[in-house]
Parts: sequence; C-alpha cells; structure tokens
Amino acid sequence: MVEKEICPSRLVIFEEAGSGKYKVAGIEVYGRDITIERVYDIIPALPEIIDEPEEFIPDDFEGDLILNFLKHPDLSEYLVKICKTKGIPVIASGQNIPGAICPFTCCGLGRRKGLGSYGEQFGLPEYDVEVKDRRITGLHVRRGASCGATWLVIPRMIEVPVDEALSTIGREIQYLCKADGSAFDPVSGKSPLHFAGKIHMMALKKSFSI
Repeated sequence: MVEKEICPSRLVIFEEAGSGKYKVAGIEVYGRDITIERVYDIIPALPEIIDEPEEFIPDDFEGDLILNFLKHPDLSEYLVKICKTKGIPVIASGQNIPGAICPFTCCGLGRRKGLGSYGEQFGLPEYDVEVKDRRITGLHVRRGASCGATWLVIPRMIEVPVDEALSTIGREIQYLCKADGSAFDPVSGKSPLHFAGKIHMMALKKSFSI
C-alpha cells in the first residue's frame, strides 16, 4: 500500500512591517484546511547589513510550511538556513535564495509535492468558466493568488464577452494586484503586475479549452 502524503496545513509567516498582510488576509478568507500558526512581523528600521540575524529571527517556531515575505536579504537567507535544519520548506516569492522555493510572484507558484493544502489552493491560477450567448456567466476558482485577486476579479468578469475576456482579466488583475508596480526583473524585464495579469489570462484561456 502506498502511504498517502500528509498535506501540510500549518503555516508560519515572516514579514517586515506588514509586508505580507494582503497574502495573510487572502489565505484566511479563501484557504481551506490551513492554519496560520504564527505571524512574525519585524517592525523596527533595519541596518543595511545585519551581522546577527538571530536577534530578529527566532528559531523556536514549528510548522509545515514557511511563507517568507521578508525584504532584507540577510534575514531571508538566515530564515531559510534555519528552516533547512528543521526540514521545513520555504516559499520566498520574488526573491532569489538558494534552498527556498522562489516563484516570481505568489501567483506564479507551480504545483509541486510537499506543499500540501497551501500548494493545492494557492499559486498559478486555475479557473472553471461558464459561458452563455458568448458571454461569461460564471467563473469558479480551483487555485489562485494568495492575495485574493483571482477571486476578487470574478464580479468584474461576469457578462464580459468571450472575445474581450482575456484582455479584460489581464487588465483587471493588474488593478487588483498588490505587487510593487515599480519593480522589474532585470533579466526578463517583466514587472510583477504584468506577470500576474499574463498568467491569469493564460488560466482563463485554458479554461475555455477544457
């Protein structure tokens, strides 16, 4: 008998001055079978270089998955190091830290083993669509952005003509996206806002073809 994988559902979140608050709110509203065990919010102004990150990052936490919304690279790297010793996976969206799962955005997280309930419900968006008379009459989320934009865009899509649906959802998601619109990836030249809009367009397009 193949042992069924245990789905992680206990999250521990690290952030700076509320940097993950929209994601936390989205998980609480749209997540199922997920418990946020603790949120560590680092508030004080931080020096450019942190020689002793243990002063800011405790090591007494336990959970099944860590969401890393820290912005300071010294803190992020130290957190990943701790989690590696604990055997806890870390998602650090928009960062580039060896040992962590680093999608370009939270809604860019692909399906992968070991992320349990969170990984099943949050990441690359997946829709089921209902169409009547060439207009969208229903849009149902199977998987979406932790900020909630995948769900929040639904009222803006009802009665939109199919021919206009892809451009509409791409535009509306960019309005709803909480990512930093001024941030650009130096390699791809893409911004998180454009990326989020594009992958929601792809998700909706795929739902039309199912």
